[in-house]
Amino acid sequence: NLSANPLDFLERTAMDAQVSSQKIREVTKRYHSKVAYPQSQLGRGLQLIAQMIAGGLTSRVYYASQGGYDTHSQQQGAHRNLLTDFSQAMDAFAKDLKEQGNFSRVLVMTFSEFGRRVAENASGGTDHGTAAPMYLIGERFRSNLIGEHPSLSDLDHGDLKYRIDFRSVYATVLEQWLSVASEPILGRKFPQIAI
Repeated sequence: NLSANPLDFLERTAMDAQVSSQKIREVTKRYHSKVAYPQSQLGRGLQLIAQMIAGGLTSRVYYASQGGYDTHSQQQGAHRNLLTDFSQAMDAFAKDLKEQGNFSRVLVMTFSEFGRRVAENASGGTDHGTAAPMYLIGERFRSNLIGEHPSLSDLDHGDLKYRIDFRSVYATVLEQWLSVASEPILGRKFPQIAI
């Protein structure tokens, strides 16, 4: 209880963090994958997550990131490299989890805080836009496109028109995968999608 004694609360929080980080270090030292991951930020992050899953940590949500998509200039080469890294890192992660026997227990969801506009700018890049793709990756999901490809000509002031509200994807993952009520988290009910 923070209001009772703030110093005790802070000391307990610091101790919990120290114990947790020690447990993570121990777990990740024990598991060594036979799968070769790309030595990128995303590859190393997914490899660490695979180690924690193999070690039996009970976290329900893990987070890895891949920066570099803010491509206001020279986008073509940058995107090619980013998507190659994404593909290789996800492939390694899936192979690792399959070898562990854990792939059916894992859902990977990608997200971004912004999309890109359709038109190229004067620097060979694109500016921030509204709609962006999301990926749900896992053994228990059917492999297909949900929704329709957005039109590249029917735009909303230069932005793609999104077909599915990202909050519907979040609601679906919360309700159908994590078995958590989505309304308190998202602030209201959103329609779920078929996954």
